[in-house]
Amino acid sequence: MILSGPEILSEVRAGRIHIDDFDPERLEPNSYGFRLADDILWYEQDVIDCYEPPTAEHVKMGPEGMVLEPGRFYLGGTMEAMGSPHYAATLYACRSASTLGIWIQFSAPLGHSGAVFPWTLEMKVAHPVRVYPGMTIGKLAFWSMQGDSIGYDGKYTGSTSAVASRFSLDARVTD
Repeated sequence: MILSGPEILSEVRAGRIHIDDFDPERLEPNSYGFRLADDILWYEQDVIDCYEPPTAEHVKMGPEGMVLEPGRFYLGGTMEAMGSPHYAATLYACRSASTLGIWIQFSAPLGHSGAVFPWTLEMKVAHPVRVYPGMTIGKLAFWSMQGDSIGYDGKYTGSTSAVASRFSLDARVTD
């Protein structure tokens, strides 16, 4: 079951949901509006080998923002560290960003229980769009779980900003 905005507020106050830097003004009927951090990454290689760590170009946006270009895949970060050991979370673009042709988190929107850190956003644009650090770009929804909670302890634990793929840390599949 999805948590309502008032229930998210109640759970933040009770310490069961973590949102750092929480602002009640960004609560919505069933979600919390999060902001884009100043970190933007993109891959430099023409071909990425899944079993090799990718090389990423890293830029810190200034207050003038940055124009994202079509045909390039970007990784951005959330300003907020968010999550909960008591709830699963899903992350989506806000309608205002998506109707500008900005797609975020189109393939990995699930946040496991216990994963509390700034999220890395998968970003593409339909046409050139200038984005700014601190702009509200998406929504995080929280979901109650059935059964015993198992806390996240994966390869992205401890992330403090946008993170390039760590797929290469997975074991190779062999026949």
